[in-house]
Amino acid sequence: MFENLTDKLERSFRLLKGEGRITEINVAETLKEIRRALIDADVNYKVAKTFTDQVKEKALGQDVLRSVKPGQMMTKIMRDELAALMGGTAADVRLDGTPAVVLIAGLQGSGKTTFSGKLASFLKSKKGRQVLLVAGDVYRPAAIDQLQVLGRQIGVEVYTEEGNRNPVQIAENAVRYARQKSFNTVIVDTAGRLAVDEAMMEEIAAVKAAVKPSETLFVVDAMTGQDAVNTAREFNERLDFDGVVLTKLDGDTRGGAAISIRSVVDKPLKFISSGEKMDTLQVFHPERMADRILGMGDVVSLVERAQEQYDEEEARRLKKKIVKDQFDFNDFMAQIAQIKKMGNLKDLASMIPGVGKALKDVDIPEDAFKQTEAIISSMTPAEREHPEIINARRRERIAQGSGTTMADVNRLMKQFEQTRKMMKAVAGGGKMKMPGGMLRRR
Repeated sequence: MFENLTDKLERSFRLLKGEGRITEINVAETLKEIRRALIDADVNYKVAKTFTDQVKEKALGQDVLRSVKPGQMMTKIMRDELAALMGGTAADVRLDGTPAVVLIAGLQGSGKTTFSGKLASFLKSKKGRQVLLVAGDVYRPAAIDQLQVLGRQIGVEVYTEEGNRNPVQIAENAVRYARQKSFNTVIVDTAGRLAVDEAMMEEIAAVKAAVKPSETLFVVDAMTGQDAVNTAREFNERLDFDGVVLTKLDGDTRGGAAISIRSVVDKPLKFISSGEKMDTLQVFHPERMADRILGMGDVVSLVERAQEQYDEEEARRLKKKIVKDQFDFNDFMAQIAQIKKMGNLKDLASMIPGVGKALKDVDIPEDAFKQTEAIISSMTPAEREHPEIINARRRERIAQGSGTTMADVNRLMKQFEQTRKMMKAVAGGGKMKMPGGMLRRR
């Protein structure tokens, strides 16, 4: 979502190229471009001006070390100030009480119900909580059905009361039910409206007063830009919520809300969310987001995602096979499955410094591995286990069975051999040469 902002900031830093010192004269034009870039990205004007004033104060008069260029020094200052502006450090969700109650609020269409399901999945899988979802939106057609579908997907019970149109009663009864059934976490999905109105505010305030949540989260659609920040301010004045969730970050958003919201409402941004899949919820880390905005990638998050899929016993077994040169197509398919579990490929690539920018104009569809999987699936068990037996006749049969061409099969075989050699070199402690052509423009 920050591609345009990243490009503009990089151009701004180039204005300091060749300078030996950051001075008021050479930094003025740079900060003017930075402020313009932030405002173009939908950052609140006052926030952008205050931010650039703080950067100027930190930057002026700093001697540039011989090993560091002025542009690099400004990038470092920008990175630290951006992280501080967005909260400094990650803010955890509070889960106090038995059960802990999390109240979800926001406008209609902001993604509250989908987020409720994602949060339930996150707390269940990452924190080992016994979660009860509560269908408190009694107005929107199919809202209850949607939550029940999500509950079945993630294996979480959904509390409903057919015929009851009183959200306060439903929430109170759900908390009572959770105590009886030993749930330690209750997530209450509430109704939204098309705009902020008094009746909506009174209702959500009444639900909060009744169930006394340990955490109230305001869900906002990132695509609404500055309107998201204004709505957050109005909700906060009435609800005094504990944190903000930004949804739909995969859409056509300029990212200004993520930068502005903490400063405007003085409440932490706790989660960011994209897509409809239940595993796309991320804890918001200001310092990592600052790195990504400045084109530095986010290696820590990438490693964390990889560790979530890491199986130590499987890794040992695989290493033995690699060292013995026995890595086969079954192992290749297993590695693809692990990569797919980590998330969207382009999103993963953007976490590697420099790679995200290189792939900016490259289309990497979510089904990027579809052809590879089809080819491997068309192989016999013996062919998958012993790739060396795949001769020209077998390749022709595999191509026909997978709906691909001989060229596609030959390309995969070549990539497989390159991967095999690379993995053996790494496992054996030797030098490796990265194979090319693994990602192609479409």
